[in-house]
Amino acid sequence: MAPQKSKALRTACWLALACLVVPMFASYFFDDMFSGISQLFKHPEYLELGWNSADYGFYAGGYSFLCVLGGLVVCGVLLDLFGVRIVGTAFVAMMVAGAAMVLVAITSGWAPKTSLSVAYVGCMLFGLGSEIAGVAVTRSIAKWFKGGPVALAMGLQLAIARLGTAAALILSPILVAQKAPGEMYSLAETARPAYLGLALLLAGAVLWGVFVAMDARRDRQAGVVSGRGAVKETDKFRFTDILKILTNPRYLMIALLCVFFYCCIISFKKFGTAIVIPRFGMDAGAAGTMISMIPFFTVVFTPLFGALVDKSGHATRWMILGSVLVLIAHLVIAFAPQGVAFWGYFGIAVLGVGYSLVPSAMWPTVPKIIPEKSLGTAYSLIYWVQNMGMLLVPIFVGRIFAAKKELDAAVGAEYIFIGLGVLAVCTACLLARSSRRHPELEIDKATS
Repeated sequence: MAPQKSKALRTACWLALACLVVPMFASYFFDDMFSGISQLFKHPEYLELGWNSADYGFYAGGYSFLCVLGGLVVCGVLLDLFGVRIVGTAFVAMMVAGAAMVLVAITSGWAPKTSLSVAYVGCMLFGLGSEIAGVAVTRSIAKWFKGGPVALAMGLQLAIARLGTAAALILSPILVAQKAPGEMYSLAETARPAYLGLALLLAGAVLWGVFVAMDARRDRQAGVVSGRGAVKETDKFRFTDILKILTNPRYLMIALLCVFFYCCIISFKKFGTAIVIPRFGMDAGAAGTMISMIPFFTVVFTPLFGALVDKSGHATRWMILGSVLVLIAHLVIAFAPQGVAFWGYFGIAVLGVGYSLVPSAMWPTVPKIIPEKSLGTAYSLIYWVQNMGMLLVPIFVGRIFAAKKELDAAVGAEYIFIGLGVLAVCTACLLARSSRRHPELEIDKATS
């Protein structure tokens, strides 16, 4: 019976993962629904919505507003206190509600400032809900796959979630078909990606409910009756654990690496088409396809690298390599020969590989240095730092595009991403040195 039970448990783990990835796929799609058509905001006179590039950058930064104000930290603590089932469900609901508010704002016919303000509030709610839902998903994977292929499971979750970004980059230019110069884009046309995004989020919410039922059943079978998942009553989270997390130097390095690294990619994607169109001389459809290579590369390589980290270890080396590749990619995008599409595809391909390497090694490292009872808070604090960058970088990049001509703006934006890439490489090197000095932490040890 033991082998049968073990096989049944493994099957249940993968079914749980299947339920967890759909809300994240939907979240990534909705977050990037305008990324594939970001060039339209360069000409607000042709948009019935009336937003310009600065407005779009302001809206995109709204995702991180509540997170940066402390919402992530507070909600991460709540996640550890009351468990993923209660808190996670509340924030999956918030994610859907925020997305619905954005859709109402961009289809209402209000004045541009009014629609932007309402959409910004909706994006704030969507952003906080999405981030806490992401923490709940990551924490759940750490619980369900504990002692097993954690990096592989997290890599698969990241890969499928990023398919949401790829789908947004490919489908948005199709849903909002390019028109001849001078033709107007109606509100209904601009909102088509948002309608699809909201439908996906609703499907994700249903599957989250299925996971909650599975998680409750697993805890009952394991004799856990406290309602706090795998955290026993004798091992409760305490607020003093926050201080222990914040004084852990390896943890702080991971948090800094996260913000520098992810801003090089997530904020870049927000303006990706607006950057590659003038740099490499291509139309909007080709530009959207080019940027969609980033998540497609991660779909292939993130699970592969995750399995490699599980088997070979050396997590900090993979983080360094991934950060270096992202830096090289932005140097290519900024300084490669003008108008030669090959260099654009090359740079994006390198960016996609780097985007796969670092998360494959970084996220599974956190449970090695932080107790399970504090993982919700730990991941939330990392996302909090990350969202500081995601709040500010799109605003600065949007202002660059609003103030400069298209080509000058594209290169100017790349200077920001190159600087962030340099900081990511330096932080990853410091983390590797710390790991060598403290081998007892087993940061670079294989797990399977």
